[in-house]
Amino acid sequence: MKRMLVHRRALVTGGSRGIGAAIVKRLAREGADVALTYVSKPDLAEEMAQSVRTVGVKAIALQADNADAKALSAAVDQAVQELGGIDILVHNAGIAVMAPIDDFKLVDFDRMLAVNLRAVFVATQAAVKHMHKGGRIITIGSCNAERMPFEGGAVYAMSKAGLAGLVKGLARDLGGRGITVNNVQPGPVNTDMNPATGAFADKLRGLMAVPRYADADEIAAFVAYLAGPEAGFITGASLTIDGGFTA
Repeated sequence: MKRMLVHRRALVTGGSRGIGAAIVKRLAREGADVALTYVSKPDLAEEMAQSVRTVGVKAIALQADNADAKALSAAVDQAVQELGGIDILVHNAGIAVMAPIDDFKLVDFDRMLAVNLRAVFVATQAAVKHMHKGGRIITIGSCNAERMPFEGGAVYAMSKAGLAGLVKGLARDLGGRGITVNNVQPGPVNTDMNPATGAFADKLRGLMAVPRYADADEIAAFVAYLAGPEAGFITGASLTIDGGFTA
């Protein structure tokens, strides 16, 4: 089977675990050389990079906290240097702090906006200096941008709704340069941070048309399509893959 992303260079933030790891693996299987960022656990990140090298692509792990603008910009520059350029940027890294509005701490508010929203601006600004026609920028948002059905998620929902707005504006800024910008909005996905078992998972399944959690590979497949040549006419879109959570 023909691989869609041969000779393409990708950077995935937060690519050592969960949805990010699935995206790294899928892009690599499609032929892309891949850099991934991580915050902690360098052994896990290097293990991920080594595993995708086995399919015959370059892969590097770069330490960078999304909340640290200088470190994130430096990681983009290092990825460009070591991979020889950048064609695909996937903003996957994100955090979720849930608390009632009376108890929500300002430090958590600031960090969530820094990681979930400001970092997308920072990394995009660094990457587009090196990105050419055919470039792809993909953000991993959340269906909670459109529906927040439980208490404590106001700030998280705001950060992901803001991301959808940023994507629309970036699509206008970069469309003339042949670069597309899209936002993938997953629903519940089975990861170590959000397992598909337990009382909370049971509650979420009750809100969905398809009452199950997604597998991370399903999200990765969607991202790979948007990164590929057949998606060149899709831009500025927030595309929901949520089992009918927002239906």
